[in-house]
Amino acid sequence: MRQRIGAGLLALAAIFGATSSGAGEVSVVKVEATRAPDGTWRFDVTLHHADEGWDHYANLWRIETPDGKILGERILAHPHVNEQPFTRSLSGVRIPDTLDQVIVRARDSVHGYGLRVVYALPE
Repeated sequence: MRQRIGAGLLALAAIFGATSSGAGEVSVVKVEATRAPDGTWRFDVTLHHADEGWDHYANLWRIETPDGKILGERILAHPHVNEQPFTRSLSGVRIPDTLDQVIVRARDSVHGYGLRVVYALPE
């Protein structure tokens, strides 16, 4: 049975990204999740980062349980200097039925992981 802590989208990303990120850190600005017929999830995650090239760019985002277990990762293989913000997807993410929210985090090659963003899964 799924425990309901919140309903709908709890995308605190825009607030955290706009107010809490230090200079040069990557921000998660939008998260959308869709459940597939097989029970797995597809995540479309939009990031913003002042990519400067190969020495400083957003290089990964991931989905975690509230206690830190990694459920899926999307490696970003190149800088997105002229494409900001940008959205990338990850399909086939298995989420335990007991969860009603996940954490989305992004990383850049200089500062590491930015703030955790809580996302409430749609019903």
